[in-house]
Amino acid sequence: MNIGPRNPFLADSGYPIAHGRCDQQDNTALAGPSGPTETLPPDAIQYSWVGSGHFGGCTSGPYADGRRVIWSNGRQNIVKFDYDTLEILATLPIGDLPATPLAELEDHVGKLDSLRDHDAIVHAITLALNFLVGLDGVYSLLDCDHTLFVGRQGGVVAFGDTDPDDPASPIIERGYWDKPAHIEGSIVGVNITFDGRIVVSTDHGWIVCLARDFSEYSAIQLPGAAEHAAAHWAHMLASGRQGYGWVRTSLCVDDSNGIYVSSVNHTHKVVWTGQRLSLDEADGAWSAPYRNGNGWGSGTTPSLMGFGPDEDRFVVIGDGDDVVNITLFWRDEIPHDWQQLPNAPSRRIAGIGPANMGNPDLPAIQTEQSITVSGYGAMTVNNEAVTVPQGLEGSRARLLCFFLGHDPAYTPHGLHKYEWNPTTRTFEQAWVCTNVSSPNSVPFVSQASNLVYTCGARDRQWTIEAIDWSTGQSAFHFVVGGSKFNTLGGGITIDDDGRILYGTIFGKTRILR
Repeated sequence: MNIGPRNPFLADSGYPIAHGRCDQQDNTALAGPSGPTETLPPDAIQYSWVGSGHFGGCTSGPYADGRRVIWSNGRQNIVKFDYDTLEILATLPIGDLPATPLAELEDHVGKLDSLRDHDAIVHAITLALNFLVGLDGVYSLLDCDHTLFVGRQGGVVAFGDTDPDDPASPIIERGYWDKPAHIEGSIVGVNITFDGRIVVSTDHGWIVCLARDFSEYSAIQLPGAAEHAAAHWAHMLASGRQGYGWVRTSLCVDDSNGIYVSSVNHTHKVVWTGQRLSLDEADGAWSAPYRNGNGWGSGTTPSLMGFGPDEDRFVVIGDGDDVVNITLFWRDEIPHDWQQLPNAPSRRIAGIGPANMGNPDLPAIQTEQSITVSGYGAMTVNNEAVTVPQGLEGSRARLLCFFLGHDPAYTPHGLHKYEWNPTTRTFEQAWVCTNVSSPNSVPFVSQASNLVYTCGARDRQWTIEAIDWSTGQSAFHFVVGGSKFNTLGGGITIDDDGRILYGTIFGKTRILR
């Protein structure tokens, strides 16, 4: 099958935007590592301490001298790394918090490995309060002019090089777009259209299409936002679900400038016509409800599936049922002979795959990771802790897999893949893998290797797991080490040379295999 098209306004690299491309599939055509299983020696790991909140990273295109850099936005700083060595080339402090000293970061991860039971949980809560609460600007993208765009609560920031020809030159803030007061909510998602305009969403249901020089913008409110967004946000805040806005994930964009975003209860297609944002059906826009039994909405960034002229084309999300369903929506016109599926709230839904990890009696499972898509396959992971101590029920339990997923008391196991069958037009279970863990990472597929990679845990050590994308069988794993190698909700990526590269709790890691 065809891979998603590269947006020419993004940096010319394999990973210029969160989730890899505008389609947000989390895959590459490149080959990744092929094993064998081993405990990695120190010389097989590149590691750079950088601070909190650096979950992803955007690889630049070549500069004038042929060099590349990796841009990374965190809670306390914007950083450029040398692509080859992960040496920090430049740092720009942001916000009001000073950089956390290295000795303190080392102490934090050491305690995650040494503490047990109640003491470990207290430490995890402390880290979550200090480093996750108030986190601003998770999503970013790097354009073809080496400009990094980061969404902040109140606007969009553009960062660049002091010297455009020197990748090691200091970082400067090139511009700031201050969100007008009538556009309600905090910036959540960031993407870019195929005619080069930045697209952002807010948690109160606004979509903004913004010129990259910030000279002009177009904005539109999603259907239902005016009536429900503020009330939903207040209800979630009162329920202890901070961050569960009416829109709480990023968005994806197709090469015809269709923009796809999920709110509570609905997934929407908004169209950028080249002059304005449109919700008109005549322009191809639509809104469709999805299943939302728990009332919190989808926690996954929408992904696209299908690109060629003869391929079926979908939008993929994880819905809001207690047991999350991988859900397909017809992306364009619904086939005229399509019959609405049983238990589907919309005729636009093409498939519903319950991600129960092979247990039809599973009472609940949710995911905060984008659904991993490659070809007609779509896969999600189990992020539910095996045991949940009293007082940590609900969203609070998430910190167990985020900070303590290496502890066998909490380590979840399971990955579940469904696949669209274009002949029968059915969404069928492909496989369930129950012997591999992926406590908090966003998996990533190498199409050339036919493997999906994720960050797992074995025997209190964090690992890189490789699973056959066709069969779900474990292919091999690398034992990487202690908690400094925990992805903490970030994604595994494959760099432009086919090596595993990922952000960790306080650093960046590359596997030299």
